[in-house]
Amino acid sequence: MRFWVARGLAAALALTPLMAAAQRYPEKAIRFIAPYAPGGATDLLTRTLAQKLTDSLGQTVVPDNRPGAGGNVGAEIAARSLPDGYTILLAPVSPMAINVTLYGSKLPFNPEKDFAPITLVAKVPLVIVVNLGVPAKTLQEFIALAKSKPGKLTYGSSGNGSSNHLTGAMLMSAAKLDMVHVPYKGGGPGMVALLGGEIDMMVAQIPSSRQLHMAGKVRALAMSGAKRSAALPDVPTMIEAGLPGFEATSWYCVVAPAGTPKAVIDRLNTEIVKALNTPEMRQRLADDGAEVEPSTPAELARFVHAEIAKWAKAVKDSGAKID
Repeated sequence: MRFWVARGLAAALALTPLMAAAQRYPEKAIRFIAPYAPGGATDLLTRTLAQKLTDSLGQTVVPDNRPGAGGNVGAEIAARSLPDGYTILLAPVSPMAINVTLYGSKLPFNPEKDFAPITLVAKVPLVIVVNLGVPAKTLQEFIALAKSKPGKLTYGSSGNGSSNHLTGAMLMSAAKLDMVHVPYKGGGPGMVALLGGEIDMMVAQIPSSRQLHMAGKVRALAMSGAKRSAALPDVPTMIEAGLPGFEATSWYCVVAPAGTPKAVIDRLNTEIVKALNTPEMRQRLADDGAEVEPSTPAELARFVHAEIAKWAKAVKDSGAKID
């Protein structure tokens, strides 16, 4: 009995400095890891939020790009960092949901166990676009065309196992299509291939497809989100186009290493949500087709759990593997 009382007392004493530090948080610079290379959407969002947090927290929030392995390198660094609130991660859908199934036992962290959720940041729907040589004017017409030519039509993505690739796989599963996936090293090369007629369809990001659609150089057939995007209001959702319940979006959230004190998590949640709700941030994200969706830590935990299951099916249906 004395042993357990002593052990409990020791644990409580060990936590006391951490709890006291949490109440004074932050007292020094905060590292904000972006698990992709500079210049991309994840990097830009990290830098924008870092500046907002620097202003509101009174301490410098430093962006730290750690790209590699589909976001896994940066995510693992964050997961293994001290849970003191001085390392946080801007986590996209791939390391938090897709890679659980794509990498399987090779994934060096567990998104649900190794991270403390802070808030969901934004969802970014994808766009189904076709080149102008494809006669389909609507998604249903494209589905009919693909069914009339099994195994003949092609669709491009930004790479094997990407959200673009897997959204295409989800479309094929939902509409019972047989198409050939053509992966590219990024969305840019894929869009060039679409414009050149090398592929029939592309599952694209809004920034890379919006201007081309508006200029009449490609034809946008449907959005993958649950509602229409303000960036492309004339383009119906997959649900409106005849695929009930279809929703697949890229998304971003902020997490910290598991064990980070609740007081720190709550402070970060408050400041990030406040930043996301400013008209400036909402407009900046809307210009890139992103829909701001801040959450509580508990809501983010439930969201990530559901997304892991959803993307697991897409990975299995696509046959995507990481050797």
